[in-house]
Amino acid sequence: MEEFSNLMHGFSVALTWGNLGFMLVGLLLGVLIGVLPGLGGANGVAILLPLTFSMNPTSAIIMLSCIYWGALFGGAITSILFNIPGEPWSVATTFDGYPMAQQGRAGEALTAAFTSSFVGALFAVIAITFLAPLLARFALQFGPPEFFAVQMLTFCSFVGMSKDPPIKTLAAMMLGFALAAVGMDSVTGQLRMTYGFPQLLKGFDFLIAVIGLFGIGEILLTMEEGLSFKGKSAKINPRVVWHTWKELFRYKRTFLRSVLIGCWMGITPGGATPASFMSYGMARRGARDKDAFGKGNIEGVVAPETAAHAAGTSALLPMLTLGIPGSPTAAVLLGGLLIWGLQPGPLLFVEQKDFVWGLIASMYLGNLVGLIVVLTTVPFWAAILRIPFSIIAPVIVVICAIGAYTVHNSIFDVIMMLVFGVLGYLFKKLRYPLAPLVLALVLGDMAESSFRQSMLLSQGGLSIFFSNWLVGSLMVLALFLLVLPGWGAFKNFLRAREARGA
Repeated sequence: MEEFSNLMHGFSVALTWGNLGFMLVGLLLGVLIGVLPGLGGANGVAILLPLTFSMNPTSAIIMLSCIYWGALFGGAITSILFNIPGEPWSVATTFDGYPMAQQGRAGEALTAAFTSSFVGALFAVIAITFLAPLLARFALQFGPPEFFAVQMLTFCSFVGMSKDPPIKTLAAMMLGFALAAVGMDSVTGQLRMTYGFPQLLKGFDFLIAVIGLFGIGEILLTMEEGLSFKGKSAKINPRVVWHTWKELFRYKRTFLRSVLIGCWMGITPGGATPASFMSYGMARRGARDKDAFGKGNIEGVVAPETAAHAAGTSALLPMLTLGIPGSPTAAVLLGGLLIWGLQPGPLLFVEQKDFVWGLIASMYLGNLVGLIVVLTTVPFWAAILRIPFSIIAPVIVVICAIGAYTVHNSIFDVIMMLVFGVLGYLFKKLRYPLAPLVLALVLGDMAESSFRQSMLLSQGGLSIFFSNWLVGSLMVLALFLLVLPGWGAFKNFLRAREARGA
């Protein structure tokens, strides 16, 4: 019952006129970001984060999280009407959403997508409401070795569970660690890799890096592809909504399975994109008529959208309770909390109750308001896509530059943003994942501090990471995930060798 009373307090914080206004602004900006290919939830939050520096942290996180919810909703619009995924996790939605639009069922497909997104997010927020306080209380027992073990587990999970090649994931992560090490050593005071630039004494600013990596990098890639928009128009009327909602009751098992997949992939560093594909594959495998998928089956829209929203929302659970982001957007939000002077982790639930429970309450309200907004404004968002991208792209670049400059009022930051933009472009061209780099850039300092504190406590002995059942089990699991891809590659090598011998 304590969680319920805290949630009611959170609603009293979120339901002020100011916070409701920020919520609506965030949702509208988020849908716009989700609709425009080349942006996305992480990009939009990173670009607009400087605008929140003068705001109250609670209002700021409500607006930024609502940008994320709006982007999750908006990605479905381009997938269904234009066959262009506005977000990476919307790719699976195109498989059946666009064929439905071609058959004149665009309103039905969009209603199913928005409703599924709402259901997935709702169940994920319920999980956060009841699991977050328990996990936070448990995490209060953590010391430096336990925190390093959790951070080690997060890094190794990206290597062991990522769909990208392990070598590329490790390379991106190592570069992130190197960038996180730049600046003044907080323990010894020595300068590390500053190369005579006084602007680098404090290291690379996280916000500058993510604006460049996500915003500029995506725009450069999209401009190279010469993106143009041609698609179907759609209107959603109450009769279509009611008819679709009645039909969706037939897919209760699909909803439940997709929610479980999404929550699991969100809490672990799997992410919304693998969750959407996994859920789509499971729905197709369990369907009676497998051939109907890919030809306009509404279940092929329900499964990926439910899982993507559940994963995107539940990724905030480890970020709030342990300071470990479960997605790139959660990593950007984590950076925002640090900029506002808030330390994510178990003490956040004790010292900043208004902040935490106001955010959780805004998740309920934001998803409900977001569902209403997207159901009533689809024609408007579809019309925006007919604006030439040659006009949209320069506007986004200017917004990125303004955002980077306002961090420290420095042209050097704008130059570094462009450097990181080129780096992000090269990463995408070479198919290297950005998420491990961002994760290492955010958590590198914290992991280093936890490790060095642990070494001081143990006088240099690594046995401290196996000194009790908690830290030992976390480290064993982390090492298992680290070697898992190598074990899989070794088994494939043995099979190939046997095949050649036969």
